[in-house]
Amino acid sequence: GWGLKVDGIGVEPIDLSWNHFRALAQRDQVSDVHCVTGWSVDDVRWRGVGLADVLARAKPMAQAAGLEFISYEDPYVDTLTMAQAAMPDIMLAHQMGGQPIPQEHGAPVRVVIPKMYGYKGVKWLAHIRVVGQLEPGYWEQRGYDTDAWIGNSNGL
Repeated sequence: GWGLKVDGIGVEPIDLSWNHFRALAQRDQVSDVHCVTGWSVDDVRWRGVGLADVLARAKPMAQAAGLEFISYEDPYVDTLTMAQAAMPDIMLAHQMGGQPIPQEHGAPVRVVIPKMYGYKGVKWLAHIRVVGQLEPGYWEQRGYDTDAWIGNSNGL
């Protein structure tokens, strides 16, 4: 019963079922995962759909400030500006290491953002909302940087 809803200001709302999501162009990438607390996992193999491919279907308009990624794990929400969301390596991943993503790592779909710390990579993704103003996400409300650039955030 998993599905992904994309809606918000100035978009054509879409609801992707699991089958529709899997029918989108799939891609593979290898990237590292970095936690702001200091641990990393190198060379993780991901498979999924490019965020840009999903957004192309929703056609966000110029007045959009950014995206909210909303998890099935309530109240977990995190955000990206539209400029950040345009990075070509952001993926909505459903496989990790050649296998379906395990539940504890965000199954069935999680956000992968290689240039940012892991707290921006929302697990158990349910909804992407296009917004006119960004509000602080879950970890930002608890003192973490809104911009989570690896090596340049939270004093690291």
